[in-house]
Formats: sequence, C-alpha cells, structure tokens
Amino acid sequence: MDGNIFLVGLMGAGKTTVGRILAKHLNKDFYDTDHEIERRTGVNIPHIFEVEGEVGFRRREVLAIGELANMQNVVLATGGGAVLMQENRTVLKTQGVVIYLRANVHELWLRTRNDKNRPLLQHGNAREKLEQLFGERDPLYREVASHIVDTGGYPVSHIVQQIENLLVK
Repeated sequence: MDGNIFLVGLMGAGKTTVGRILAKHLNKDFYDTDHEIERRTGVNIPHIFEVEGEVGFRRREVLAIGELANMQNVVLATGGGAVLMQENRTVLKTQGVVIYLRANVHELWLRTRNDKNRPLLQHGNAREKLEQLFGERDPLYREVASHIVDTGGYPVSHIVQQIENLLVK
C-alpha cells in the first residue's frame, strides 16, 4: 500500500503499539508525534505541559505533524489530542489514510490508569476525564477517519491484520 497511514484515537487506544507493527509489516517508517516532540525538545511531554501548558504543547504538535505528514511512506501515531487543532485534521485528511483506533472508556482506563506520562490524567478522577475526552474527541476522530477499527479486547496482531485488510480494499 502506497502513501502515508495516520493513526488517531484517545490515549491508550494502541496507536504506538499498533503503528510500530503495522509499519514493519508494510515496510514503512514509523513515527510517533509525542516521541518526536520529546526528541526535539529534550524533555518529556509532562514537562512541556508543566512549562508551556497545553497551548504550548499543541503548537509544537502542529509543527511536528505538519513535518511528519509531508514525509513519504510513513505510519504516524498521533497524540490523542492532535485532532483538536483544525490544521492537524486538514493535514491528516489530505496527506494519507486515517485510521481511528477506537476503544471504550473502560478499556482505555485499564490501559492508562498507572501511566504517569499522561499529563491530562494526573489530576482528579482519571476515568471521568477519559469519559469527558471521549465525548469531546470521538466526533473529531470520526470526522477525520478514513476507517474506524475497534481495539477493545483484541490482540494487537488481530488489529494490525484488520487494518491491513482495510487498506487493500
């Protein structure tokens, strides 16, 4: 399959894990926007949120996605909030195939509840926050998605195979 593949979805949906394997299967380069931002700044995402706030982080994310989406033959795992910015939605929709990795809030909570590298889940009730984020972002993921793949309860190999099957249709 020629072209770029962009993975969107909430934190814990499996974008990075699925993306790495999918890229290997399809002989594409894999990138993760959060990892790229950390590599470029030399600090982790929670530190960027602490110093620059979410607005500063989103500005960095727009730049990273703009650059990475213009590359050829990549699988890109975006951050969970990448779809909040119209610029990102436009770039993703026009520069490749967008796969929305979807999981229910309970599954996402189980996967993220002990992860200290998720700034938006560090204060208050993480499950309630995930419910709020799902409500806000699900319509945006759907808007940008070429395909929706449910990841809840499935092994990674099954999810990757499902994506590969969608891409050859």
